[in-house]
Amino acid sequence: MKATDFSLKDQNGKTRTLADFTGRWLVLYFYPKDDTPGCTVEACSLRNANDDLIDLGAQVVGISKDDTESHRKFKAKHQLNFTLLSDSDGATIEAYGAWGKKMFGREGILRKTFIISPSGEIVKTYGRVTPLGHGDQVIADLKALQSTR
Repeated sequence: MKATDFSLKDQNGKTRTLADFTGRWLVLYFYPKDDTPGCTVEACSLRNANDDLIDLGAQVVGISKDDTESHRKFKAKHQLNFTLLSDSDGATIEAYGAWGKKMFGREGILRKTFIISPSGEIVKTYGRVTPLGHGDQVIADLKALQSTR
């Protein structure tokens, strides 16, 4: 399945699109809110895995509805070494199916991750991600995907 294009501002206010990542593996993850417990654990897990992911030719990008200033503070506070994108209207979140029913019937952003191939195909989807250890899980799956291509 082809990944859906997007045009969103990063933590520095620069507009980024899916095309910016063409030719590289992309780990695109959606998360509910900056600097909350589960989201921080997930972000730090991906931060800790990022050097290995870079060695595998992958780039990590996180998306939430938080604004660019919130992303900038979250990135600095936890020394995140990857890009965070602001989807304030939720269009990209919805396009990727990362919006839906959560616990107790409330709706919101679902914790989802996608591995996108250099040609722009979604080759792996993680629904309802467990934050702890997610980075190691992505490394293992990316290695497996690359060995079959």
